[in-house]
Amino acid sequence: MKTFPIGGVHPSENKLSGAKPIEVLPLPDVVTIPLAQHIGAPAVAKVAKGDKVVTGQLIAEAGSFMSANIHAPVSGTVTAVDMVPNGQGLRQVMITIKREGDDWAEGIDRSETIVRECTLSAQEIVARIKDAGIVGMGGATFPTQVKITPPKGKTIEKLVINGAECEPYLTADHRLMLEKPAEIIDGIHLMMLALDVKEAHVGVENNKMDAVEALRAAAKNVEGITIHDLPVRYPQGGEKQLVYALTRRRSAAGCRLRGQQRRHGVCHSAGDSRGSPARAARNDRWRAGQQPRQLPR
Repeated sequence: MKTFPIGGVHPSENKLSGAKPIEVLPLPDVVTIPLAQHIGAPAVAKVAKGDKVVTGQLIAEAGSFMSANIHAPVSGTVTAVDMVPNGQGLRQVMITIKREGDDWAEGIDRSETIVRECTLSAQEIVARIKDAGIVGMGGATFPTQVKITPPKGKTIEKLVINGAECEPYLTADHRLMLEKPAEIIDGIHLMMLALDVKEAHVGVENNKMDAVEALRAAAKNVEGITIHDLPVRYPQGGEKQLVYALTRRRSAAGCRLRGQQRRHGVCHSAGDSRGSPARAARNDRWRAGQQPRQLPR
């Protein structure tokens, strides 16, 4: 079976929430939004105390190439843009919004229908993802548009999707792969278009065979996407371990995501894959003179 060659352990599993469906929590009365919730430069506030905002409105803009836009998660009134202690006790700039009503920014498609006709070019897909402020959901919160923008002169050969979830307590990706497999596969296909790659490899540990089968069913008509079931072995979901397990290629010592990207591939989490299509293609429409590309059903 595919795995990494050196080290690794099989910790006791405590995936207590693995059988529990995803739930939508009620909205809080007040939200406090950090402007540094991603790797790179903090976003720059675009609102001030007293401003009215609606759900989905841009409230902070990416501060550099390695940064991400931030949007209002609720509608209401901005009550403060100030230094607030974060979860580590360090003070950082945050925007506080008092929730009022449930108003949404224009142009946001709130339906559950997946738009499968995509007329966007690779550059336009990346721009949509950047505008939406999508970042990695695997823990590092790496801005997604950076990961799918290859350095000049470099060619990406493979896309690797991390659904291993090897940590003994985590179940978020497991539930996402079970409940939203079609959205994940559509997102992978869009990232393949953005990167101009023909191969995508999804790695899932074999203690989640229900998720493996759900993804395989969703990908059966999609060319180039392979779902691999991997042995349970921590840290199977580590970036370098997973890339080797699925591609048999090693990353150079000291090589991180951008360096790895220069060599041969790009690695995303299952959560990233589900986030990308929702922002990149949902609001796409026919345009004169363009033939839409059909996302596989």
